[in-house]
This record gives sequence, structure tokens and C-alpha cells, in this order.
Amino acid sequence: MLQQPKLKRDLKGGHENRIPSGRRGEASKDTYPCKGTPLQERLWCLKMLQFLETRLEREKIAVEMGKNSAVQGLWAIRRRFITSKSLIVLVSFVVIGVGTCPTTYIEKEEDQEQQSAATCPEYFRWIHEDLRPWAREGITRATLSRAQLGASFKLVIVNGKAYVEKYRDSFQTRDVFSVWGFLQLLRRYPGKVPDLELMFDCADWAEFDKNGVDAANATDQLPVLFPRLPLFRYCGSDNTNYIVFPDWSFWGWAELNIKPWESLLKDIKEGNKRRRWVEREPYAYWKGNPFVHEIRYQLMKCNISYKQKHDWNVRLYPLNWTQESGTGYRKSNVANQCHYRYKIYIEGRAWSASGKYILACDSPTLYVKARFYDFFTRSMNPMQHFWPIKDDDLCKSIKFAVDWGNLHKQEAQEIGKAASEFMQEKVKMDYVYDYMFHLLTEYAKLLKFKPTIPQDAVEVWSETLACRHEGLHRKFMEESLVTSPRRSPCTMPPPYDPPSLNALLQSKASSFKQVEMWEKNYWKNRST
Repeated sequence: MLQQPKLKRDLKGGHENRIPSGRRGEASKDTYPCKGTPLQERLWCLKMLQFLETRLEREKIAVEMGKNSAVQGLWAIRRRFITSKSLIVLVSFVVIGVGTCPTTYIEKEEDQEQQSAATCPEYFRWIHEDLRPWAREGITRATLSRAQLGASFKLVIVNGKAYVEKYRDSFQTRDVFSVWGFLQLLRRYPGKVPDLELMFDCADWAEFDKNGVDAANATDQLPVLFPRLPLFRYCGSDNTNYIVFPDWSFWGWAELNIKPWESLLKDIKEGNKRRRWVEREPYAYWKGNPFVHEIRYQLMKCNISYKQKHDWNVRLYPLNWTQESGTGYRKSNVANQCHYRYKIYIEGRAWSASGKYILACDSPTLYVKARFYDFFTRSMNPMQHFWPIKDDDLCKSIKFAVDWGNLHKQEAQEIGKAASEFMQEKVKMDYVYDYMFHLLTEYAKLLKFKPTIPQDAVEVWSETLACRHEGLHRKFMEESLVTSPRRSPCTMPPPYDPPSLNALLQSKASSFKQVEMWEKNYWKNRST
């Protein structure tokens, strides 16, 4: 019988999701798994090897990989699975063809031909700006250790393998799907992601300002105790120095039944076709949880009701996710929410992951003034990709936007179309992975120390991470699994020079002021 390795709590700390632990970097003493083993194990090995060779032949790559590589790959998989039961499940997945706990990493010829020779989208230039605080002095181990104060976990990549050291629990499974994203990047560009160590925070709100001071408890008298903290997060702001990274939901949001981005983007594109823009309801639409922040509570006051003296051209639908999960998420499919002419984006505690779903709809996005940004929105422009909404007079600002759009239908449709095309073409998963790759590559150049594997870290693989989950979590991992590598990412654009960056910011500011002036004149004329 196979021996069961020692078990260690996984990322979520539960007993049902387990990770094998052992001596780090310990190589197997076996060079050929089908020799010198007990009979039962040898029979299993030979059977799996026979199946593997059949599969390789079917994929027409047996010659390239060679029998020896196939055997080594099989033996590596055997070492990774935890118990005899896991091995039985693995055999079932492979033989029946049901699951996607992959037994091999198959490189298909057609995927090798899909190259990303083009220059990366404009928002890649913000990578240089996010890393600029450490450009001169670099990142020392002491500086990185300080960032542990706000980190959910530490990720280490050494020789193309990923290791995770968990520090604190994350909301839902954000940490798990964030790690899953890193693992898919390693599968997409095997051997090309540099060795590195980083701290990752899975929270929404800002905890440290640009000087590394606790933002919640900062005072004018509080000295700067820490250097700038190199902390990866899902969003950034003008008051912080966070390194902005794609959020977990690009690989699926299982708790809300939201598909991985690649699949969902196709669904939204189809949803846009169901009703022509001029035939959609001529109002601004929003659906979500209004109880996470005061600004959303203020938005709800704009909703049409018997108490309102005015119809602010707003249709708002509070969403209780607990109730929604109990009814099969019938009312929360984001691909079926492009039936109004306008959609509202509004932050919650901080940035909201819903932004990409809203912008992908080809109804113009009414973008309530935001405090935070994610990795791609800094290259989206007011009046080109969205219509800016003031946060201090929501109802009037939204009503003006809707009235303007209904009066200028062609211009309004162009704004919605530009945003939708931006999301479909510039924020597709190919570019999400390329952004991750370039950001990590540039970040690794700043490290002033040799990355090493922490004693308390555990190695993680796509195979074991997926097989420890069930339901939608497992389904979304299977759906978002990278099944073949790419040779190279898109070409990184140069950083902004100061005049160009200043001109960009000034142009955005001018657009905001222009809309404010139009809105002011609109309400002034209505009162006379």
C-alpha cells in the first residue's frame, strides 16, 4: 500500500483541504516507478503508464516528450497526491475523462503558434509607476519583512515552483484563487517567471499610506516608522503605494457564482446582442449590496419610490447574496444585466471587482467618483470610456447624465461601445497574464536579496489545489486551468516620462471639469 505523507493545514486552514509536507526540495530516490515497488503499486503504475502513453500518442507528441519524460512526469504526480484515496480519484478522473486534475502538462502545437508579438496595452506603463517608490534603493529583505504587517500570505517562486506561507485568513476564498492565478501564470510561461518573494494582501481597504504608516490610526504627529511597504493588492489609490495586481475573480468568484473572466467575457458579449441599445430601458441601473459603505446607502436614496418627489432616472435593486445563493443565483447573472441604457459603477468599502463586468456591458457606465483604482482603469478616460458622476450630489448628477445620454444617443452609444471593446480586447485573459508576468519580472529586478523558501512555507501545485475543492470552486479552477504554455508575452511599453504623465492627468482633470460645468448649467437652466 502507498504510504500516507504527513499532513499540514492548507491555505484556508481546514481539515478537508490538505497539503503534503515534508523536507523541502527532497528528491525522490526512485528513478523508475514501476521497478522495486510492491505488487499493487507496480500494477497501478504500469496501468497509468500505459494510459499515459496512449494519451501522448493521441496528442501526437509522444516523440517530442519521450517515454522517459512521461515516466518521470507520472512519478512526480504520484508523489504529489496525498492518500491512496486521492490516487483512486486521480485514476477515475483520468480514465473517465471527467475532471481536470491534470496528469500531464501537454503542450499543443496550435498554442505554440499563438504568439503575442504586439505591444502591450497602454495600462502596462503603470507598472513602472507602481514600482517607482523602490526604483532607486530597491527592496531589501528587511523592507519586505515589514510588509508582512499587512499581508495575507507570502508567495515565493524558486526555480519555477510556488511556495506559500499564510499569515491570516482572507474573506471567502480570495487567497486560494489568487494563488491559483499565480499557478496558472507559471503554467503559461514555464521557466520564465523569475525567482522572487512577495507579500500579498487580499483585503479591500487601505491599511498603510505612502510612507508605510497605519492609515486608520495616522495623525499629524505620528512619525514615519516604516519604509514604504512593497505590498501587492487588488487596488491602489493616490494616497498609497500598493503594487496593484489582478484580483482573484479573474479566475472565478465561486461564492457569488460568477464565472472566470475568460468565459464570462464571452457571455457578456452575447448578452450585449440581446437588445439594441435604443430599445433598452432609458434609465441608470445598479444591482448590488448597498450595506457595505455609506456612499452606496446614499445612492439608494435616488431610487424611485412613493416617497420621492422626483424620478432621478435611476433603477436600483438591492441584492442579498445569502438569499440569492439559496435561490440558485437566478437574479444575479452579470451577463444578463445589459438591458438598461446606463449602468452605475460605485465603490464599496474600496474598489469593487464588479467594475470589469459593468464596463464590459456596452451600455455607458456612469462612474461614481472613485477613491481607488485597479490595474487597468487608469488608462480609461472620462467621456471616452465612461461618464463621470459626482459623489457629493449623486441623484442630480446621475439624472443629468441620463438626460444627456437620451438626448445625445449617438455619443452615449459610442461611450458604451468604447468601454466594452476596451474590456474585450485590452483586458482579455491573454493580457491579464502578460500584465502579471511583466509586473513580477520588473518587481524581481528590484529585490536586493536571493529569494529563498521559508521554513513554514508549503509548495503548491495546480493539481493538488484543484483536487482539494469541490462544487463551484473546483468547477471554476478546472475552467480556468491553463492547459498549454506560450512562448512569450506582449512587448512591454516604455515608462511615462514626466511631461507625458502630467499631460495625461491634466487631460483627465479637464474632462471631469467639463462635465461638471455642463451639469451646473443644466440645473441652473432648469431652476429658471
